[in-house]
Amino acid sequence: MRKFTRILALGSIMIGLQACETVKEAAEALNTGTNTTPALTNSEVISGLKEALTVGIQNSVNLTSVTDGFLKNDAIRLPFPPDALKVREKAIDWGLGSQVEKFETTLNRAAEEATKEALPIFKDAILNMSISDGFSILNGGDGAATRFLKDNTTSKLVAAFSPKVKDAISKVKLTEYWNPIITKYNSAMSLTGGEKINPDLNQYVTERAISGLFQMVEKEENKIRKDPAARVTDLLSKVFGSVKK
Repeated sequence: MRKFTRILALGSIMIGLQACETVKEAAEALNTGTNTTPALTNSEVISGLKEALTVGIQNSVNLTSVTDGFLKNDAIRLPFPPDALKVREKAIDWGLGSQVEKFETTLNRAAEEATKEALPIFKDAILNMSISDGFSILNGGDGAATRFLKDNTTSKLVAAFSPKVKDAISKVKLTEYWNPIITKYNSAMSLTGGEKINPDLNQYVTERAISGLFQMVEKEENKIRKDPAARVTDLLSKVFGSVKK
């Protein structure tokens, strides 16, 4: 009888230990989320990131390629060319302030026109995204998707923007406001022995338009990363909701 009691007690202890181990495993599963959050497939990651980038670039192009898209956005507005600020100061001194203002406005109009060319270039880069690219972007933190686009589209954007900027400069009559300013300035420099200035407006507008566009893309990307409300589809919610904070 005493032997039977010992066996019964030992059995109870073993059952108790096994139960504790089961509870421990369940708790660990809850903590890691393995019982509630299925792992993302490669296909889901790539599809989700392509969707996020498409939303981001579409919003960015829509915001920048309209009238005042650059001009009224202080974050990306094109100012007077930095290497010609002396020209601006002199022009204002000579009573050409309205010409300066019109010139700065048309700089931004040219950028707004050129930005319309960006969408197909961005979409091509997105279509060619690899699985490795996808996971690097997903886990790369703020701006990772924008850096991917910069690496894969900048040279193409410059090639596409440059002729469009040239056309836009003509369309918005940029030189009508620029030529009187720069001609008067350089004439004065000829008399005083100062340095003449002739900045490449086409290059300036192209570079600043691309820079401003990427700035807006990054803003849209980070919004999707941080704000669940910006994840406008179930797939976006699933993919970006899986990233550890």
